[in-house]
Amino acid sequence: MARDTPDGTLVVEGCGEPQSNERGSWLMRISLLDRSRTRGGESDAKTIATTVDRAVRADELGFHRFWTAEHHAVPGIAGAAPAVLLAAIGARTSRIRLGTGGVMVPNHSPLVIAEQALMLEALSPGRVDLGLGGSLGFTAPIRRALGRTSLGEGEYAADVEKIREYLSGRAGTTARPSVGPPPMFLLAIKGGLSLAAELGLPAVVGGPALRDPDRLAAYFEDFRPGPTTAAPYLVVSADIAVAETADRARDLLLPEAWALADSRDVGEFRALRPVEEVRRLLSDSSSAKKVRAVEDSMADAIAGTPDQVADSLTGLLERTGASEVLANVSTYDRDEVRRTDEFLASLQAS
Repeated sequence: MARDTPDGTLVVEGCGEPQSNERGSWLMRISLLDRSRTRGGESDAKTIATTVDRAVRADELGFHRFWTAEHHAVPGIAGAAPAVLLAAIGARTSRIRLGTGGVMVPNHSPLVIAEQALMLEALSPGRVDLGLGGSLGFTAPIRRALGRTSLGEGEYAADVEKIREYLSGRAGTTARPSVGPPPMFLLAIKGGLSLAAELGLPAVVGGPALRDPDRLAAYFEDFRPGPTTAAPYLVVSADIAVAETADRARDLLLPEAWALADSRDVGEFRALRPVEEVRRLLSDSSSAKKVRAVEDSMADAIAGTPDQVADSLTGLLERTGASEVLANVSTYDRDEVRRTDEFLASLQAS
């Protein structure tokens, strides 16, 4: 939750005591999600190297966490193995927390998930977050390749509980290396929000679910304190773009929004294209459905001038009761990503 201090400064609960920053009025906990999105003409290897470099910069800027995603055989997304990528990031950073956002639980053995998390914890002690999700894969062929095409009722919850048993040493088989377990987070897919409340775990929610106040309220109301989390902890994920003008910020959202809309037609999440090219594609498109999909995607994002974005993020935290923002900053121009990262860093409570 958010609260006001006597001097009028907003502080998000769970982020420490009030303190000043260069803006003087917005103090919040902010983390970054990097999905290793490729750009047209860029190799996957270059994209992965850029993700690592961005994490190093995020560590220097003081971000709370840096999360990487798991996607398999998806054109336009180079990140397929978050545990491997985070091992490389951990070797080049010293402070920032490292998160899997999130492991596709149905496609892995609970023991293997636990072992990979424990290995990361051994490599980067006290800095690992195990984010879990229930996704099966992007398309039917990918799901078949992964060996799991359906998810029965209760299977995901059972696997999550089994992972927790391995991490805590309560399973019949001992997961190695034997180190303290990293905290678990559940993504709000496949019933993840209600499951997080039931198991007493932090939750990550984004997209349309942020517009469902009843669903969010239920997480806080139904939360049962767990062995590692005594109170609800909600992280809100949002696409964010910052620029000198609101129009320019909205333009920065176009490459990602177009890729998402286009994926529904072509079955591929293609590499990001320059803003100018996407604007031309939109103007030439004969598909009203695709244009609406782009508009709908952008409507869920937070974009604008620095003051507008700061106000929007503050409002989002107040409205949802969340304690942290997980920012997805994705546009074609990497310099724009860097500038948005630097702005978001200025809003943080340490």
